[in-house]
Amino acid sequence: MSRIKIHKEGRRIILANLILWVAVAIAIWLWGDKDTTKIVITSVALFMSVFILYFFRIPERTPNLDESLVISPADGKVVNVREIEETEYFNGPCRQISVFLSFFNVHITWFPVGGLVSYYKYHPGKYLFAFLPKSSVKNEHTTVVVKTNNGAEVMFRQIAGIVARRIVCYADQGDDAVQASEAGFIKFGSRLDIFVPMDAEILVKIGDKVRGQLSALAKLN
Repeated sequence: MSRIKIHKEGRRIILANLILWVAVAIAIWLWGDKDTTKIVITSVALFMSVFILYFFRIPERTPNLDESLVISPADGKVVNVREIEETEYFNGPCRQISVFLSFFNVHITWFPVGGLVSYYKYHPGKYLFAFLPKSSVKNEHTTVVVKTNNGAEVMFRQIAGIVARRIVCYADQGDDAVQASEAGFIKFGSRLDIFVPMDAEILVKIGDKVRGQLSALAKLN
């Protein structure tokens, strides 16, 4: 059995969580007067500690590398596939695919394509429910555009949700992006929007479950 790997973004949170729940459990067992309360609190402490470890896990995967494909940058469920007028970078029509991440999904963000990071911007904002379409522009988010070796440009956004209050993005303008390598992390529930050219072939539909590094969202022309 392979050892569970924990993402670096979770180390401080895991340590703080462990200290908190150990302190609570000790206090309950020392000064609590009901055995039922002691058992319940200890069970909650154990569950929360295991869940935090699970949330920050790093999956062992062999990436699906293909320059012609846009690979999902996150685990989750496809909640939106549509044509839109994108106004931040492309300033024109493109196709948008949205992937919603639940608490139980891996929350690492991976580069959907390889190439040159031609644009990066952080946007402060609100913390609406991430599954709402308007969260794409109203919520706190980052925008990253990667220009592939074939000249196509693919944009993706990390979007904070009502619980997710911490977006980490490792990309910066001018960086070399390697397809399926880590691009960032979003903590506790979120959404990824991926924008591809109009002539790209969409390979998923609303309701599909996708896996980061593995599932092909679109095929570039």
